[in-house]
Formats: sequence, C-alpha cells, structure tokens
Amino acid sequence: METDKNSAPKLWPLLLTVLIILADQATKFIIVKTIPPFTIGKSFLGGLLRIVHVSNTGVAFSVGDSLPDTIRHFLFAVIPLIVIILVLVVYFRNDSFTHLQRWAICGIVGGGLGNLIDRFARAEGVVDFIDVKFFGILGFDRWPTFNVADSSIVVCGIILIISFIVSVAEEEKTKKEENNGRK
Repeated sequence: METDKNSAPKLWPLLLTVLIILADQATKFIIVKTIPPFTIGKSFLGGLLRIVHVSNTGVAFSVGDSLPDTIRHFLFAVIPLIVIILVLVVYFRNDSFTHLQRWAICGIVGGGLGNLIDRFARAEGVVDFIDVKFFGILGFDRWPTFNVADSSIVVCGIILIISFIVSVAEEEKTKKEENNGRK
C-alpha cells in the first residue's frame, strides 16, 4: 500500500498526542493510588513545589464546579470533545501549518484528551496534582493546582501563538520585499 507523501508530516506529531495522554494518565494514576484526596503528598524546594491530590469538576480555576452535573458534563466534556474533533479535521485538511505548528496542535489535543478522559471516566472530575507557590502575584499565594495535560495545553498553546505571529510577520516581510522589487 502506497502512502501519501503529505500524510507522514501530519501523522508524526500525533505521537506527541499519544505520549502526552500516556504521561498524563500515568501520573494521575500514581497520584490517585499513592496520595489521599485533598492532601499534600510531597513538598519540594521549601514548599515552592508541592505534589498534592485534588479533583476539579469545573474547568480552569474551578470555574463552573457548582453547576448541575448535566450542564457541567455537557459544557466541559461534550463541547470540548466536539471542538477537539473539529481541530483534528482542520489539522488533517490544512496543508499550510508548519511542522512546529503541527506539533503544537497535537500537544494541545493530547492535553485536551488527557483531561477529557478524566471528565468521562472519573466521577470526582479531573485529577490535579502540581501545586506551585505564586508569591501573591495576581492575588494568588499559590497558582491553581494543575496536571500534565494542563501544562501541555498551556506550553503548546504559547508555542502555537508565537509561531502564528512569526509566520504572519514573515509573510508580511516577504510581501513587502516583493512589492519593493516590483518598483
């Protein structure tokens, strides 16, 4: 069977998706099995970093955790699943993403799927366990607890945004040079 030359660059970054899901679920499994809920397991660097076990039925910063179960499930599980499916459709149909953008998109998808697994499989919600001191910045003594999936979404999201900004700047520079060459 012959493979399309354009499919390999689109398929390789999906390895990152799988690795993030595996790392996220493995770390959550370890936390659930070794640290009782709502307790601190380990503290590092004088409390700068703590490994804790908390669950979040809402989204970032526990937004929506007090909503009724049906609404919360629809808003925080069903809609994100639809969005991830749409992102993957665009990902495979679009040939203009750079390699870096493809890897970043797959990192975001991996993080999204990692948290969705919790939303569908864990009645208590998404398991969070990384707790970092934030020194009162933005009014937070500690940053809201997060996990590997959250980290992947944030880091890959920042990389994706920066890569889009760089791509637009490069396109504008190329257009400007082409226009100057025509004069």
